[in-house]
Amino acid sequence: MPRPRWWWAFGVTGGWLLLASCTTAPPRNVDDACAIFAEYGGWLGDARAASRRWGVPLPVLLAIIHQESAFRADAQPPRTWYLGFIPGPRPSSAYGYSQALDGTWNRYTAATGNHGADRDEFAAAVDFVGWYVNETARRNRVARSDAYNQYLAYHEGQDGFARGTHRNKPWLMERARRVRQQADRYRAQLARCEPRLAASFH
Repeated sequence: MPRPRWWWAFGVTGGWLLLASCTTAPPRNVDDACAIFAEYGGWLGDARAASRRWGVPLPVLLAIIHQESAFRADAQPPRTWYLGFIPGPRPSSAYGYSQALDGTWNRYTAATGNHGADRDEFAAAVDFVGWYVNETARRNRVARSDAYNQYLAYHEGQDGFARGTHRNKPWLMERARRVRQQADRYRAQLARCEPRLAASFH
């Protein structure tokens, strides 16, 4: 008996569901840095390593990932759907914790030699964010601790930020303010728990 024409769409979506089931679940409380690292102890070492390598405060790294993906390993922009069940294209190639685009990720792996890195691995993603923030500091003279302007450059790209493309996007500037506020919250939380958590994982 021939399969109905929609069978291929079921196979595509079913395959994505199977792949999604293999990724790391997001932390239960993404708003609390202490809770994140208590749940995923290895992430603290990964984030601290990226912070040391690129000179970027740990709260800034976390706040950008919080905004971009809410710590979902397989996060992607919503795709277009046809007839309610046939998957169409996505608006961009952004993927993973950092929502890095294909081209930007390729720049990162070429610059760092981290060719085996995957965007759905937290260690690689947080290192990517550190690398990008460091590049923005170098190219755009934005302090690595400046979560607000660093996020604007992260979203618009370093060239777009230099041209001021964000200035006509009040919604984006509001989002950047939320990133700054989240970084401040993470900073206060980590001051309370980071030494204890770091000691417990040694």
